[in-house]
Order: sequence, then structure tokens, then C-alpha cells
Amino acid sequence: MAVTALVVVPAGADGSRPRPKAVVELFTSQGCASCPPADALLTSLADQQDVIALAYHVDYWDYVGWADTFGSAEYSDRQRAYAKSWGSSRIYTPQMVVNGTKGVVGSRRNEVHGALDTASLPLAVDIRADGDMLKIAIPANASLGDAVVWMVTYLDRADVAIEKGDNAGKAMVYTQVVTGRQVLGMWEAKAGADLKLPLPEVLRESSTGIAVIVQQENKGMPGPILGAAAYER
Repeated sequence: MAVTALVVVPAGADGSRPRPKAVVELFTSQGCASCPPADALLTSLADQQDVIALAYHVDYWDYVGWADTFGSAEYSDRQRAYAKSWGSSRIYTPQMVVNGTKGVVGSRRNEVHGALDTASLPLAVDIRADGDMLKIAIPANASLGDAVVWMVTYLDRADVAIEKGDNAGKAMVYTQVVTGRQVLGMWEAKAGADLKLPLPEVLRESSTGIAVIVQQENKGMPGPILGAAAYER
């Protein structure tokens, strides 16, 4: 499989991709009647060079008669963990979470863009392919607290014909669909981190991209995202 390296570096260097200012996580479902506008909005956000967009398909809408083909209880639990970290027990779709700190209704374009207008990530993350290895460099920054380094794999596009439920009869296009998450390790603010991943093992046929996300946690609950970068084949 041929791969092309994507190097994420600070904005301003000739030919570089701007450093991401935001990670947008959409919690959505194929069984949610109000989700298609948010799904479309996420697609447009993914086209912005300074935004990493990810769609987490939850499973709690499956009861209406259509099991989301990408739905996962793990992703529903992630959304619940965000709500708990903000002192709430309420979850809903569509919801977009920006940089792990702000949740907005995912179909409200003005609110989403308003959250992005003030978004920033304080930590630069560099990711590049070197042969069959993916090299990740996360510099030290003693002004920040330690954080967890996550690898999130995703599929850039999926066409789904929905046969039952509130969206029955619709032919939907879903983008940036999360296909898996795993912890790569800890990032120590005073030391930084350098990681290597074997591309053939982490980027299989079910996925087309990888996002590396550095996110703080509080008692096991997700907190602010400090930095991120993405690689796509």
C-alpha cells in the first residue's frame, strides 16, 4: 500500500499545513432525525486545514429500529464522560465538543463557528510517515499539565442506505467516522514525548486516517485537548 506523508508544522512555513486550532468531536447517530444537518456541517469542517473533525456514532438511538452501522457503546460512554466532567447527566445528539471543553448543538452552525472562532490548541504535535513507520513528536511544555496521548482512527467517507428508524429511506454520506481509539501513552509536560507506530498495523482497510490527540484527564474523565495532528493515506 502506498502512503503519502503528511507533515503538520506551525503555520507560516512555505507549503505547510496550518497547525490545528481545534479538534471537533461530533456525537451523532444514523437513527437520529435531527443529525443529518450536523453530519453535513462536520463534513465542511473537515475541509478546513486548521480543524481536525471526528464523528463518534453512539448506540443509544438503536432502539428506534435501526442499529447504527458505526455505533459503539464506547463512544456513548465518552459522551457521558464529557457530560459528567461538566457536572451534567444530560446527553443528546447531535452534539459537537470543541477541544474537549465546550459542547454545542451540532446542527447550530453559528454556535459551532462561534466556538471555533475562539478555539486554540497550545501544544504543537508533529506527525510524519517514514517508510512503514509513523513518527510522532510532542515537545515539552512545562506550563501545561501532563496528559494522555490517544490514537483515533477514522474513515473519511462511508455511504449508508438507512432502511429503518427515523431516517428510513435516506441515502446518507458520513465522513470522519471514528473506527477505533487507543491510548498510546502519557505525555509528560516537562519531558515531551516521541512515539513510533507501525503504519500497516494501525491503518488498516477499515480506516483512512489517524488523529493523535493529547488530552488531559481528571479522575478518568476527559478534559481539555492540548494538541493534535492528523495523518491520512
